[in-house]
Amino acid sequence: MATIATENFTQPTFHGQAQGEASMGMDLAISTQVLLTCIAGFLVWHVLKYSRIKGPIVWPVLGTTPQFLWNLPRMHDWTTDMLVKHDGTYTSIAPKCTCLTAVATCRPENLEYVLKTNFANYPKGRSFTYPSHDLLGQGIFNTDHDLWKMQRKTASLEFSTRTLRDLMVKSNRSSVQQRLLPTLAEVAASREPIDFQDLFLRYTFDNICMVGFGVDPGCLAPGLPTVPFAQAFDLATEGTLTRMVVPEIFWRITRYFGIGMEGRLAKAIDVIDKFATDVITERRKELALLKLQNATDYPCDLLSRFMQTTDHQGNPYTDKFLRDVTTNFILAGRDTTAIALSWFFYLITQHPDVEQKILHEIETILNLRTDPELHPEGSLGFEELKQLNYLHAALSESMRLYPSVPIDNKDVTADDFLPDGTFVRKGTRLMYSIYSMGRMESIWGKDCLDFKPERWLRSGVFTPESPFKYTVFNAGPRLCLGKELAYLQMKSVASAILRNYHVHLVEGHKVEYKLSLTLFMKFGLRVTLHPRVNVVY
Repeated sequence: MATIATENFTQPTFHGQAQGEASMGMDLAISTQVLLTCIAGFLVWHVLKYSRIKGPIVWPVLGTTPQFLWNLPRMHDWTTDMLVKHDGTYTSIAPKCTCLTAVATCRPENLEYVLKTNFANYPKGRSFTYPSHDLLGQGIFNTDHDLWKMQRKTASLEFSTRTLRDLMVKSNRSSVQQRLLPTLAEVAASREPIDFQDLFLRYTFDNICMVGFGVDPGCLAPGLPTVPFAQAFDLATEGTLTRMVVPEIFWRITRYFGIGMEGRLAKAIDVIDKFATDVITERRKELALLKLQNATDYPCDLLSRFMQTTDHQGNPYTDKFLRDVTTNFILAGRDTTAIALSWFFYLITQHPDVEQKILHEIETILNLRTDPELHPEGSLGFEELKQLNYLHAALSESMRLYPSVPIDNKDVTADDFLPDGTFVRKGTRLMYSIYSMGRMESIWGKDCLDFKPERWLRSGVFTPESPFKYTVFNAGPRLCLGKELAYLQMKSVASAILRNYHVHLVEGHKVEYKLSLTLFMKFGLRVTLHPRVNVVY
């Protein structure tokens, strides 16, 4: 009886546990089914939502970020591949914290619409101006709307004056003859390689500082010394560019604590500000003294000319504004020209036939001289440089393939449709790839990847393309003010070097672009110089 009682007592407990386990199993199965149904529903919704969007695969949660990170080292070429695949325009979808959601395009009709027709709807916007404010402040390249218009008008008037143009031409010629060529002569004599990219950055920095501030930083002085201001400017540029490709919350936290890149950026900005403050203070004293002396010959550098003018309300410009103006023009006139010259000489080392045609053109121009004593130092004059059509074409062709600024961005202030029918939503970015434009068969033909200066010539005369097809110098209201002077500077440097030296790329040197907002060469451009036996001058 005891045994029976025990069995009767324990039996219900066993069945209760079994029922509980069965119930838990059913609940788990139902939960799993619900979860799988939700996941399936989410995936269906995701596919339906993004299947019609032209662009890279949009992964759940991650968006297009995986493709972006995978192709990061060859970002400009990957962007080109995407634009070719999707007929010149695609949409990238990514989590908000990555700042990678954008509509990318390289179609000329879209560019004309964004940069000219509906210009007001596509400002630089906060995504550009906020990260770069510490370096560029409220300068012309970091402002929109009325403040930009005011600076553009003033700068346009200054750049149109013969005085400033003559200063630029004179400064450039002096730098070539007294700095650049002596440095190259020393390098050639030593038979040691030299990094042309570093050389051109030094050259353009000296040149633009003399034109902008009226100060020679001496980057191209004998021995190629380290210049604190130039070094700080390099670091500030790098730090500013870093801000534009990392989540804002990250760099704002590191800025607050003053660590990492943000700590170095803050120190660099301090050096730049001190340099600018000292120069502005001394220039004000010089101008005041000249005024007391009733002088008629005033300095004509950009800083001095802005000091002698007033804003739209008739007030003198503040020191902070003058600092921003000159810093902006240094940024514009230094990296872009140096990078363009670097890629040009790289292409010249790969195309000796183009080099010979340039030399022949130079010799032809020199043979037309009526006064052999016109330029005894051996430099080409302003009018002679303008006649170098083939060299102009070769430089343009080089920048078509390797534009100094490969990509630019605009913010979208209101919902809109591009001319090709693409919808752009308010608050997103519109990115246009200048690098990709030069590699599109639909724009340049089947030989778009070939280095072919002849495509720019009509009966031997350089013929420019539409700025919306060739956006190297921007287009529309923001077309580069210094475009023609940049060409003159590059033609002066290129003709002087090619006239004196045959440039060889160091064997085994790897040439590829660096991932940044400007198309720097990742490892520089290491070359050797071989003096020419028969100089054409």
